[in-house]
Amino acid sequence: MVNSDNYHRPYYVDKEHVPEFLGSTKLAEQGKDRHNHQFAGVTGEAIPIKGDSNTHRLFTNTDFFENHHHELSTQTSLAIPVGEGRHIHFVRARTTVDDGHFHLAIFATLTEYPLS
Repeated sequence: MVNSDNYHRPYYVDKEHVPEFLGSTKLAEQGKDRHNHQFAGVTGEAIPIKGDSNTHRLFTNTDFFENHHHELSTQTSLAIPVGEGRHIHFVRARTTVDDGHFHLAIFATLTEYPLS
């Protein structure tokens, strides 16, 4: 949780921060079956990395399209500072194979605390 004591220090040293994320997968399939999926969630707690950085595990489900959805499970990049003591994480991952195909997902976590 953000308070006046820790607002100006890099919050990635706080193990309990869980960045939000949201996005859309890349398109898959061809013709009338061509589609993508949307997803959103929060990561797991920070996994400290030597050198004052961190990473996070994340797991989410996509929305449904024609009776199928996909799971997305991966680990984020290291923290990427964006100023004012905040940072993001880059994510590039593949979904599970469902309905005979998978999707790529490329996105960054959000910088704000959900309740700040």
